[in-house]
Amino acid sequence: MLTVAAIVVGFILDLIFGDPHWLPHPICLIGNLIGFLDKKLRKLFGFSEQGLLIGGALLVVLVAGLAYVVPYLILHFASLVSWKLAFVIESIMFYQIFATKCLKDESMLVFKSLAKNDLVDARVKLSWIVGRDTKELTEEEVIKGTVETVAENTADGIIAPMFFMFLGGAPLAFLYKGINTMDSMVGYKNDTYLYFGRAAAKMDDVFNFIPARITGIIMIVASYFLNMNACGAWKIFWRDRYNHLSPNSAMTESVAAGALNIQLGGGHYYFGKWVPKKTIGDNIRPVVKEDIMAVNNLLYLTAIISMMLFSLISLLRAYNYIF
Repeated sequence: MLTVAAIVVGFILDLIFGDPHWLPHPICLIGNLIGFLDKKLRKLFGFSEQGLLIGGALLVVLVAGLAYVVPYLILHFASLVSWKLAFVIESIMFYQIFATKCLKDESMLVFKSLAKNDLVDARVKLSWIVGRDTKELTEEEVIKGTVETVAENTADGIIAPMFFMFLGGAPLAFLYKGINTMDSMVGYKNDTYLYFGRAAAKMDDVFNFIPARITGIIMIVASYFLNMNACGAWKIFWRDRYNHLSPNSAMTESVAAGALNIQLGGGHYYFGKWVPKKTIGDNIRPVVKEDIMAVNNLLYLTAIISMMLFSLISLLRAYNYIF
């Protein structure tokens, strides 16, 4: 039960403080490790298709392994000193894994720029949180891009790490973040990462498969309590949940589209290359900048409901009421 308490403490700290820029972040360390190994493994295994596939697979093993082992050892040795020390350290670890307030704050920077009618700055702010090209986007496309990234990251930035926290504590949650960070850095289908990033992308799909679907269902419930179109959220979720190149991303984007009565998705430019995509949702009304605020409300309530649900399940398991 100490782990559950630590998760709740970390979650509350994240909602209050977010990610201060002055505070060293372990995910940045994981990113630096990925960048280092990217160069070294390419040199070691060469640039042939087979060499890149092997190097990319080894990248996943090394990064995921270290992401799990390092926090495990830290917590193990801390527990030998005092359970209180281990509790404090694990609470801080959970705090740094969560990204609820950070995601809201970054997306609201886009909203604030749009509120000032500064489309150029809104494009720049959007480029900080998406992987697509933003320099030529219209205001409508900027809004859609922001809504999409908040909806998608509700799953892989908040609920998926939370899911693995409750399953295996901070070590398993960091393992997940290592895989997810690899996917965001090397999981692209371009000339550079088509083969080298394949293992990371596939592993990210596997680890997000269950959490993405859980998040989609909980988001529908959250949309009901926010007086959004919960029926539309369910309808579009069921119809369009696979309308994405990723098997998981549209699970939450479809809910957001249905709940807000808007259409998301469609093709975009990535690294100068046009990537066609299916649309998600019905074009019932045009998007407006306030949709960014609405999807953030959906993000927060989904996170809170998930925390309550996972905590309840853990309590029931602890007292042998279930499983």
